[in-house]
This record gives sequence, C-alpha cells and structure tokens, in this order.
Amino acid sequence: MTTSHEELILITGASTGMGAATARELASRGYHVLAGVRRESDAPRGPHLEPVLLDITNPAQITAVAQRIATDPARRPLRAVINNAGIAVNAPVELLSMDDWREQFEVNFFGHVAVTKAVLPALHASHGRVVNISSIGGKVAMPTYGAYAGAKFAMEAMSDSLRRELAPHGVQVVVVEPGGVKTEMTGRGIKRMNDTIATMTPAERNRYGSLLQAVVNHATAFTTTGQPADAAARIIANAATTRRPHARYTIGRDAAILTRLSRLLPDQVLDRMLAANLRPHFPKHQPAPVS
Repeated sequence: MTTSHEELILITGASTGMGAATARELASRGYHVLAGVRRESDAPRGPHLEPVLLDITNPAQITAVAQRIATDPARRPLRAVINNAGIAVNAPVELLSMDDWREQFEVNFFGHVAVTKAVLPALHASHGRVVNISSIGGKVAMPTYGAYAGAKFAMEAMSDSLRRELAPHGVQVVVVEPGGVKTEMTGRGIKRMNDTIATMTPAERNRYGSLLQAVVNHATAFTTTGQPADAAARIIANAATTRRPHARYTIGRDAAILTRLSRLLPDQVLDRMLAANLRPHFPKHQPAPVS
C-alpha cells in the first residue's frame, strides 16, 4: 500500500490564505506537496513542501509542472490536484470592464481546466483525485458578484461533467464550497471595489454607490467572522485524501445553509432573503433599495 510520503499532491494558489494553509496541512500529514506559486519568494516553507512556479494562465508553466510530475525522481504517484488559485473582482455588470470579466474567467475557470487537463494522464495512472475549490458563490450570486459567481458556477458545472466522465476510470472529482474564510484574497477584492467606487461618474455613483459600499461592508464583516484558513485547510485536505470522499464539501455554516436554501427556495424568495441580509450594511445616510 502506498503511504502518504510516497505520494505527490499539487495545489495551485499556494502563496497565501487557504492555499498556503492547505499546503502546510498536507505536508504535515506526510504528503510531498508541489505548492504552486507565482513568485518563489511567496512559497510556504517547510518539510515536504516544494514550491513550483505556476501561474495557471501561463501554458508554459503548466506544461513544466506536468513534466515535473511525470518525471518525479522518486516515481511518486500524483495523489491529487487541488485547483485553488483565484481572484475576486466585484462590480455591477454595467461597470465591470470586459478585460476584468475575461481576467476573472481566465484565473477562476479556464486556468483550472488547463491545469486539470495537463495532469490528468498522471491521475489516470494513479487513480487519483481532482479537488476543485469553488465557493458559496458557485451556488448563489450576490449583487456585484456576477463575474466571480459566473466563473464559480462554471467550475461547478465542469466538475459535475468531469466527475461523471472520470468515475468509470477510477479518478474522483470533488468540489469544495467555502463560505466566509479569513483570507488575503477578500482584502484584495475589497480594495478593488473601493477603487471602483473612487472612479465612478456622478451618475454611476448615484446608481450604484450605496450598493457597492454595502457590499464592501458586508464582505468585511463576512470575512471577519469567517472560518480561519487553517480550519478550511483541514476540510480541503480531507477532501483530497479521504478514502471515500463526498462529491461536495462546504466550509462554514453560512455555506452549508445557503447552498441548501438555493435548492429549496423560489428565486423571488431567495432574492428577498439576500436583499435583507445586505440591507444592514448600506450607508446610514442612504436607504437600501426596497425589494
């Protein structure tokens, strides 16, 4: 039987947050972790952690990582790939540039497809596993989350299709849906939303200013009360290594509740519930729109 120290696990987006925490968690369990980072200086350090340069929108770097796995000097099988890299670019559909739409999908969707395709030969050989980090946003799209949620909805659909394609061949596909988690990505997303607010025209500010400020306030509170990255990492590590995984895992009570409600509630009821959840975060001098 293969033991953990004789297996590789590749994780993308391992510089910070859940990615770095998951890399450390898996390394502590004895797996040899290929920690994908865009800059080697950002890589997590420690035993069983090997940084690999991996911008998932860079085909040459994807090919190099796949070759590193295929020519592993210790001939270790690939236990799992964890597609975790991501960015958050939030703005109303009307205001978000097409470049920002494309960047969101390149990083949060197409890059993961490219990485998965590149390592699937190794996963077929090892009967390994694909773990796709989605989001609560892959089930419920809040205002201003159109691009982010769109990419995550696409990730969910691709994962379902891939799971059904690969099941007969012994390769498993698992989706992890985090809710609020204390990560640096949310902070970067909040900064970009504030930048959007600062550059809006008077007409745009009148139309969307209070909504964007409410989303900033909500995201800040959501992150502050969210799960620690280390707690999220344990769930992701279990999803990657447990013998008989579920098709989906949620992280946090908020994710568990909302994913269930999204399947049960009519759209209009869900709309009102989400609006009510956002309403306390609107600036005090500007009333929230009535749903």
